[in-house]
Amino acid sequence: MNPAYLYEVLGRLVGFDTVSSNSDAPAMEFLAGRLEAHGFRVHLHRFALSGTPQVNLVAWAGPPRAGGLAISGHLDTVPFVGQPGWTREALKLEVGEERVWGRGTSDMKGFLAECVAAAAALDLRALRRPLVFIFTAAEETGCFGAERIAPELGAILGETPLPELVWIGEPTSWQVKRAHKSIVDFAVTVRGIGGHSGAPEQGVSAIAVAGRALEAIGHLQAERRTPEEKFRALFPASPHAVLNIGMISGGIATNIIAEQCRFTVSYRTLPGADPMEIYHEIERRMAALDTRDYASDTHRATLELGKPMVVPALLSPSGTALERALLEVTGTHEVGGAPYVTDGGWFAGAGMVPLLCGPGDLEQAHKPDESVGRAALEAGVGGILKVVDKLCCR
Repeated sequence: MNPAYLYEVLGRLVGFDTVSSNSDAPAMEFLAGRLEAHGFRVHLHRFALSGTPQVNLVAWAGPPRAGGLAISGHLDTVPFVGQPGWTREALKLEVGEERVWGRGTSDMKGFLAECVAAAAALDLRALRRPLVFIFTAAEETGCFGAERIAPELGAILGETPLPELVWIGEPTSWQVKRAHKSIVDFAVTVRGIGGHSGAPEQGVSAIAVAGRALEAIGHLQAERRTPEEKFRALFPASPHAVLNIGMISGGIATNIIAEQCRFTVSYRTLPGADPMEIYHEIERRMAALDTRDYASDTHRATLELGKPMVVPALLSPSGTALERALLEVTGTHEVGGAPYVTDGGWFAGAGMVPLLCGPGDLEQAHKPDESVGRAALEAGVGGILKVVDKLCCR
């Protein structure tokens, strides 16, 4: 493996501002050019998200036989502008003796650079089954790229069968993960009646009523903390559904009755559970809520739940050939669950069996001065080649 090429590719990737709200097209086109140069067939899958062009990439090589392996990762990153704590240039790769800095180095441009470096080192003539790279857009904001491309993968690959096994290089510090919870995210808007704060009986404070709504959701959160023992090994910290109130805003001045208050709710459900069940329970509790202001019984506020964004959970079977290969190559012995959602839920819905394993560190993901261990990064290229040899070349 040539570390210089790995760092050249990673430096280029870090230099692209692929925050999810931006277009990832220039960066994906760069990756497409590199993979084409290394002998892969490439398809750029283009779509728009909130009017912004986005691109997924599929690249494949090897004979059109059943089996093989898909390797996947997302190109977008979380924002860095205005994030306190940065002491380095977010879009400039910095290589130290032990760590490598730059936005996306852990989550997860480091893994994508490893994929390209492995593709450069791979003798495609040795492939007996297909190797497919799937690089996605807009993962950080809802796995929208994977949602769009997963059902189209078979048509894109044509005569090449879609591999059942897919390795997603999320930041796991080279630990193997086979499961994660779902996520459902939505807003609750409370609309009251404005007026002068000196006459509160003439209006309805949306903030006051939002307080009641938050209390009702808090009670639901407490009720759902009962552990499900069969998931304790995968999610030891929380073998149950979890809820979070992420943001809240309301009112425009201290002497005006707040006409509107809006807050966001997200929750994560265990694999196998209906991810919409809690949403519908919150709907029911909001409909039963007392929406009067504390200052008057005369008027009522209204509540509206926004359309939910849903990313499905993942629970892959144990003992797959990919699991055995990853455990052998990484030297780890346990397979667990991840505390975040990934593209894997959508790939599983397309009939694939995803596993998560990558060089990045979760404690570095989304943080200022994001970095990845240099040894872990450089070892990843050889690790990819070994897994590909086991699943695609024998």
